[in-house]
Amino acid sequence: MRALRSAERRAARVEYLMPRGANAARWARRLTRSFLAGRTDETAADAELVVSELVTNATRISEQRCRMSLRMDAGELIVEVRDDGPGLPELRTVPPLAESGRGLALVHALAQRWSVQPDRRGSGKTVRAVFAPA
Repeated sequence: MRALRSAERRAARVEYLMPRGANAARWARRLTRSFLAGRTDETAADAELVVSELVTNATRISEQRCRMSLRMDAGELIVEVRDDGPGLPELRTVPPLAESGRGLALVHALAQRWSVQPDRRGSGKTVRAVFAPA
């Protein structure tokens, strides 16, 4: 039993350089699904939706390809998307009929916690979303 507990607590981490364009979000969902290896709980579905939003936003504003990392640590899933685009995203109220602008509101609603970390080099940022263990 002791070996099983330590195996469950072991951290796993992957990082991907995402493609540019419309296929990036689809790849982000596939890679997340693969990383979570068959989990079918709400966390897996929520994480797929969040990575899709974050990668879509990053590829829209960045001149370079974005990086997505997924990490399991102590049962928590940590998703990070880094881009070199200008400015920091803000959580804001979106009119009900608006066709865009709900990405961060979605992240805010689905993740246990989230944050934005500006890049120290002056351009770009990393958006992190954390999902609690199921």
